[in-house]
Amino acid sequence: MTTPQQPPGGFGQAPGYGAPQGFPQPGQPAGYPPGAAPGGPGPYGQQPYPGGPVPYGQPGPGPYGMPQQAPQFGYGGGPGMPPPIPPRRKAGKVWGIVGAVAGVLVIGTLASAGAFRGGGGSSGGSGGSGGPKYRITVPQTLAGGKYKLAKDISQQAGSSVPQDGANEHDIKAAGGQYSSGTKSLVMLGLYGVIDDPETAVDHTIRGMTRDGKTEVAVAEKKFTPSGGGDSLTCGVDVRTEMGQKVTLPFCVWADSSTSGNVAETDAAHLAEDPQSIDLQEFADKADKIRGEVRKPLG
Repeated sequence: MTTPQQPPGGFGQAPGYGAPQGFPQPGQPAGYPPGAAPGGPGPYGQQPYPGGPVPYGQPGPGPYGMPQQAPQFGYGGGPGMPPPIPPRRKAGKVWGIVGAVAGVLVIGTLASAGAFRGGGGSSGGSGGSGGPKYRITVPQTLAGGKYKLAKDISQQAGSSVPQDGANEHDIKAAGGQYSSGTKSLVMLGLYGVIDDPETAVDHTIRGMTRDGKTEVAVAEKKFTPSGGGDSLTCGVDVRTEMGQKVTLPFCVWADSSTSGNVAETDAAHLAEDPQSIDLQEFADKADKIRGEVRKPLG
């Protein structure tokens, strides 16, 4: 399938996304620019069509007084025909929701980096000085090529996440929005020095529900990938965005130099039953993604 268009504005507007530019705003008739009233004078003072305004989607007078063919998309079809649904509006809403998901992950990483808590040291753990050192990258594809990059959000995330906090230091951010059919996936990671990986995971997950629009649906727990390796902490949240309930499975990991968060939505099943999510399967996918985005330093 074709990669969806990038959401206008990015996630910098989170929490909460309005209708993207170019789409009708609440209370505004479709087919008219903002501030224009149906039937009102047109540009340069010209008058509307004779006989009153022509609704969007209806035929208007063409050259020499002949009727024009009705547009293919719009509000209001021909006589006796149901009004077609403009697909761009739905696509815009879905991308707005995806952008909000990216915002949720940013809020979580802010909490991880200590922006939502006072100073103080870390609670111990494995320590930031031990173990191999990694960085987070943003590949063009993820999960073995199943997800394609739609938007690199590294720059926006980097401007929002502090470089130094109570538990993380010399931090850089990297992430992207990816798509695969009706599924949209957001990956966001930090790399630098992490004093206590367990604290980073805990504060990331707690931070995702701080905006009041996201609730825990399936409590997080640790999962070991089916092929073995380091565990990930995964769960399911439900977010209300643009009047829509959105089921949001996620997985978080952290080590002495990186932390990462992967979350996914499905436009075909936005309000999927949280209990029906196979978190072991999602943990296996997130583990594969971790291997693709986490690269050794130097």
